[in-house]
Amino acid sequence: MKESNRIGLKSLIFDTIDDTFSLVTMNFSLQPLLENDYVALVPLSETDFEPLYAAASDEKIWEQHPNKDRWKREVFRLFFEGAVNSKGAFKIIDKQTGEIAGSTRFYDYDEEARSILIGYTFYATKYWGKGINPAVKKMMLDYIFQYVDTVYLHVGADNIRSQTAVERIGGVSVGKREVAYYGEPSRTNVVYHITKESWLSTPGNS
Repeated sequence: MKESNRIGLKSLIFDTIDDTFSLVTMNFSLQPLLENDYVALVPLSETDFEPLYAAASDEKIWEQHPNKDRWKREVFRLFFEGAVNSKGAFKIIDKQTGEIAGSTRFYDYDEEARSILIGYTFYATKYWGKGINPAVKKMMLDYIFQYVDTVYLHVGADNIRSQTAVERIGGVSVGKREVAYYGEPSRTNVVYHITKESWLSTPGNS
């Protein structure tokens, strides 16, 4: 066998081993179907751009967000591409109307640290104050704490509304960091964490 063929075969073997190892160690889905009586979290697909943008195109949604121009179609297109490419993003469906209420995602799973992030969450303004966000976060946390010990959330340093929402579900601030966004400028975020122990010790969580 030629040396170049040996190298190519070796590369193929190690790539296959790496892929198999990832499948073995990643023993859960980042895009499960999650639902309660009111909303369903459904894996985001490339065909969802228009209905999701319809929910996201209200400038008010992004007023406190670090990237305030995400309501613009060309900017939201980058956000959407990053969401689809993450393989952990959801569209949030209002089960009563079938409309897309918003989006959220799991990302940056760290097997060694047994941690993951939840974020990139937004809702159309008509769903604000309706109790959807804590219900969505509960479904996600109940699910993911079967597989990890710590969940992190990054919230814009000036996004007081979202910081309050995270603190209401048990998030504890552990510092700040610069966060790089897909195709958008880096911004300062407050880092929160929720531990499995603290989550399971709260009545009503599973």
